[in-house]
Amino acid sequence: MFNKEKLVRFQHCDPAGIVFYPQYIILFHELMEDWFNEGLGVNYAESIMQRRMGLPIVKLECEFLAPGFMGNVLAMQLEVKHLGTSSVTLGVRASIAGRECVRATLKLVHTSLAELKAVPIPAALRELMLQFHSPTA
Repeated sequence: MFNKEKLVRFQHCDPAGIVFYPQYIILFHELMEDWFNEGLGVNYAESIMQRRMGLPIVKLECEFLAPGFMGNVLAMQLEVKHLGTSSVTLGVRASIAGRECVRATLKLVHTSLAELKAVPIPAALRELMLQFHSPTA
């Protein structure tokens, strides 16, 4: 399980100071990038810009359970639910003070940005990702 705290900022909120739901998708993507950089030890920007490999979301399912507010600290968690040949399915959650606010499942496909098609996840990257696989996921 990869854990990261994120501060809910003004930019994440609607005029009432409540997290505007699409902002969670951005926060989930930031969490995925942090997982690459900090959890896997793989430079995400280098993967995109130099290796020309991306991981676009092809399927997304979210459940919004409680509101988040500007100034809250989100305790975010990421785990690998499934690892396919060229795809990885992530489970992500965000909680505030122990109360789960949102949970989501994201399916990402390892993609050649030069060819714009799915390509197998390299063995070394697969091995790193498997360290975050939850057997109950």
